[in-house]
Amino acid sequence: MNLDRYIETSLSRLQELERAISAFDFTKGGQRQYRQLNSEYQKLKRMQDTWQSLQKTCKELQENEQLRQTTNDPDFLQLISADLEILQKDEHRLDGELKALILPPHPNEGRDVIMEIRPATGGDEAGLFVADLARMYQRYAEIRGWKMEVLESNETALGGLKNISFTLTGDDVWGTLHFESGVHRVQRVPVTESQGRVHTSTVTVAVMAEAEDVDIELKAEELRIDVFRASGHGGQCVNTTDSAVRVTHLPTGLFFASQQEKSQHRNKEIALRLLRSKLLEIKQNEEDAKNAAERRSQVGSGERSERIRTYNFPQNRVSDHRYDITLYDLDHILEGNLDPLISEIRAIDANQRLAEELHI
Repeated sequence: MNLDRYIETSLSRLQELERAISAFDFTKGGQRQYRQLNSEYQKLKRMQDTWQSLQKTCKELQENEQLRQTTNDPDFLQLISADLEILQKDEHRLDGELKALILPPHPNEGRDVIMEIRPATGGDEAGLFVADLARMYQRYAEIRGWKMEVLESNETALGGLKNISFTLTGDDVWGTLHFESGVHRVQRVPVTESQGRVHTSTVTVAVMAEAEDVDIELKAEELRIDVFRASGHGGQCVNTTDSAVRVTHLPTGLFFASQQEKSQHRNKEIALRLLRSKLLEIKQNEEDAKNAAERRSQVGSGERSERIRTYNFPQNRVSDHRYDITLYDLDHILEGNLDPLISEIRAIDANQRLAEELHI
């Protein structure tokens, strides 16, 4: 697929945006207009960088292929073959990233996210894996330079988590992480297993674009606010004031509670953020459903009941079932090194979506 003309047009637009941003007059245009310009600029700048990296990789591939055809040295051939394998993977990844940037932007592009992780099946072991995944995403956020803020977290007696909700703020957060929504399955020997048998547990991961006030209007008459006393393990009081808050959205019956903070005002703010983002997700899913030709924002059916990934500890294996990807690098992935997996997912997804857009 020849993308040269599209890239040329996009890079011309990038130069226009650079001039517009440097000369932006805040007395004539507001913060919202400036953010829109900057968001478009950042996307086109990533496109430029990706395009240049892809061109460099293709050139190195060609040079290495020529070297392989002109040498008979076995050791040198082995070295060239190893380099070619790496370069081919880089070419595939960069090609997918470029196509993802070319595709029409999703309404959530550029948004921060709220992630929720909860145990599904497996009891205490599922709670422990919730903690493992939360730590994995925290490490990944650190690697990417994103900011993480825990909104709600409740521990189990064994050191796992009954649930955790947190925000991630930074460059391309939603575009990178929305693929993580779904059921994550773990296969390993639990710490509570005395006979060394491998158990299977599942947890759910939800990735919601964080909504702003302008996205979802919450009317006071449609909300019921309940306050109660926060408690810890076994009902032990965390404090002696009614600081915990539950917000119920009467039209839908949805409710969110927070007792993370000692301030009632802060807990109310957290519950409202969670509610607003959930309502935005529902609104977007309804809009997707009305237009069958539009591809859903979530991979697969978008239902959280869909098993998307398996983490197999005995084989050090991670398998993404949507795209038939298997990596034998589980220990590094759980340390936050998610880019090899997510880059492959984004590359395959971009190729599929671009093919649908162009009907090829």
